[in-house]
Amino acid sequence: MNFTQRQKQIVEIVKSKEPVSGDVIAEELGLAKSTLRSDLAVLTMTGVLDARPKVGYIYSGLEPQSLLFEQFNQYKVADVMIQPVIVYPDTKVNDAITSLFMYDVGSLYVVDSSSKSLIGVVSRKDLLRSLLAGQAEKTAVAIVMTRMPNIIAVTPEMTVLKAAELISKHQIDSLPVISSDDQVIGKMSKTNIIDLLVELSSEEDA
Repeated sequence: MNFTQRQKQIVEIVKSKEPVSGDVIAEELGLAKSTLRSDLAVLTMTGVLDARPKVGYIYSGLEPQSLLFEQFNQYKVADVMIQPVIVYPDTKVNDAITSLFMYDVGSLYVVDSSSKSLIGVVSRKDLLRSLLAGQAEKTAVAIVMTRMPNIIAVTPEMTVLKAAELISKHQIDSLPVISSDDQVIGKMSKTNIIDLLVELSSEEDA
C-alpha cells in the first residue's frame, strides 16, 4: 500500500510550514480537520511525521521510499497480531472484568459457544459502566456488548498499514482478527503497530 495523493500533499505542507497544526493543514487543503484524522495518523504511525503536543506536526525526514517504510509496508496483520481474550455471551460481567484485568487488555471478544464465531465486543468502559450500576453479578456480557455487524474487524492477510488506518478512522484501540468463517484468531492493537515501528527503526539504526 502506498501513500495517497492527499497524504503526500500533507507531507509537503508540513515540510514547508513546520511546525504546523492540524487546523492549518486542513485549511491549506480546504478540508475539515476531522477528514484528515486518518491520514495524519497513518503518517505519524509510519514515522514520516512527528506529532508534538502544543507544537504541531514536524517532518521527520523519512520518505515513503525509505527502507523503514518499505519494510513496514510488507508486514501483514498475521505477522504481528497477538492472542485475543475470549468470553462467551453468558459470561457474567464480574467474571469478564476479572479477565480484563488479569490479561491487562482493553476489550474482550465475545464468541458463540458452539460455532466460536465472533458475535460481539465488550470494552472496559462497557464493563465498568455495568459494575457502577450494581449489575455486575447478574448481568451477562451479551447485554452490554457491541454486536455484529457494528464491529470493525481485520483479516490475517490485511496489511498492518491498513489496520492502522482503520484504528485511526474509527478511533478505537484494537481490532479483532477473524478467519474466513468469522472465528477470532487474533487481535491487532495500536501497541502492536508501535512495537513494530520501534523494532524496524532499531534495525535500521543498527
